[in-house]
Amino acid sequence: MYPSDVSLNLVGYSDLYFTSCKLDRNSTSGTFHLLGSSLISWYNKKRACVALSIVEAEYIVVGSCCAQTLLLKQQLSDFFLKLTKIHLFCYNTSVINLIKNPVQHLRTKRIKIRHHFIRGHINNGDCEIQIFETRKQLADLFTKPLTKDKFNYSQTELGIIDLTNVLNCWMS
Repeated sequence: MYPSDVSLNLVGYSDLYFTSCKLDRNSTSGTFHLLGSSLISWYNKKRACVALSIVEAEYIVVGSCCAQTLLLKQQLSDFFLKLTKIHLFCYNTSVINLIKNPVQHLRTKRIKIRHHFIRGHINNGDCEIQIFETRKQLADLFTKPLTKDKFNYSQTELGIIDLTNVLNCWMS
């Protein structure tokens, strides 16, 4: 549902479940985007290779979230919806510091060049990276198993509704 009283801001969230697979130790990443208060895009993927650190893996996920954000921004401009600064949310302060610091560190040498494009888009003002509380991480829904309470919280915050309840009420 797209409520009329909500401003149409595009917001991206990213998350990583580090070494989630017990067989090959690959991580699972997930991103999603909200337009206003409505979920319009989500993505999750088991990574193809093992990351050597959480920061490296999260950095790559935030980069893919940024790429998806720019694609959505272009598609929305085709509908005459001009978006300026888009907020990307990440809960890892080390990743945010890595994005904002252009100095090449020993630990970032193994990250492929294509993943560093996020720095340019942050510096140009296309996107803005922000931190938020881990307990409010809604992208957990796409990356890891959750308790029933956390699942219900995430589902409600994303505006996902159970249509069986709606249909049952409507049909009665």
